[in-house]
Amino acid sequence: QAQLVESGGGLVQPGGSLRLSCAASGFTLGYYAIGWFRQAPGKEREGVSCITTNNGWTYYTDSVKGRFTISRDNAKNTVYLQMNSLKPEDTGVYYCATARVTWPSLTPDDYRNWGQGTQVTVSS
Repeated sequence: QAQLVESGGGLVQPGGSLRLSCAASGFTLGYYAIGWFRQAPGKEREGVSCITTNNGWTYYTDSVKGRFTISRDNAKNTVYLQMNSLKPEDTGVYYCATARVTWPSLTPDDYRNWGQGTQVTVSS
């Protein structure tokens, strides 16, 4: 059964860093573009970053550019999201998912196989 599992979330002070992992089981992650999304309480899920398959091109929403880095290790069947200079507005549940479209997208409707999410809280 295809499954994605996120990990690495936690409580961090503003300015701190976290690295999230998205591990796949039951399928080969390298065949898919992968997206990271987040959802804050009372808000809609929003796209944070995505990475394509063969060429590994990366895309970011404006609010995280220069602070977050997405990468993939196909040998480990895992995609990462390195988050630096974290801000309170980065707080939320972070999810990864596989793209069901062939173009880069940060739109949640273009993704499937969602993981259960990992909580990130940025607070002093």
